[in-house]
Amino acid sequence: MIINLSENHSLLSNWVSELRDVEVQNDRMRFRRNLERIGEVIAYEISKTLPFEIVETQTPLGISNSKKLSEQPVLATILRAGLALHQGLLSYFDKGDNAFVSAYRKHHKDGSFEIEIEYISTPELDNRIVIISDPMLATGASLVKTVQFLKNEGKPKDIHIAAAIACVDGLEYVTREVPEAIIWCGDIDEEITAKGYIVPGLGDAGDLAYGNKTQN
Repeated sequence: MIINLSENHSLLSNWVSELRDVEVQNDRMRFRRNLERIGEVIAYEISKTLPFEIVETQTPLGISNSKKLSEQPVLATILRAGLALHQGLLSYFDKGDNAFVSAYRKHHKDGSFEIEIEYISTPELDNRIVIISDPMLATGASLVKTVQFLKNEGKPKDIHIAAAIACVDGLEYVTREVPEAIIWCGDIDEEITAKGYIVPGLGDAGDLAYGNKTQN
């Protein structure tokens, strides 16, 4: 299942527009904050699908039958670009556990690349709800490999994927390789370049959020 949150009019569309804007991108703090806000919206939307239970809450004047999450999700992200989006999710799922994966593109001289994963830190994943954040779902290669590595650590019962911007080709690949996942997108673009960049996209989310890197 793929949910494009820009299909309905909301403030999220404003934040996606600012992420894309080359002038607004000069303000790194605002770029990171917009990713966080998109993460917060996605967290809220995902929360509507999660299991709740009725608990008794003591108020100053009596007892209230309140609804609370019956379990906390695991929030996973791909370093480094995913950190701001992850923080938005964590602001809402503030009691959730966290997992981190260092997936990156290793480029070759012929223009091709492969996904390398050098580090993973994760809590128990068996029978857990896992939410994976990756701001740009381009080819989907790093995301699929991340899911595979997480599955090697445990067997989640549900997988949600949160992306600020996705492209059609990447979505097709991810849904084929991880058919059980529900994908939440701030917006969806149609094109991708030969080097794996979304068009019109917004550029390199990691560089825009945290500064240019020396390695390609």
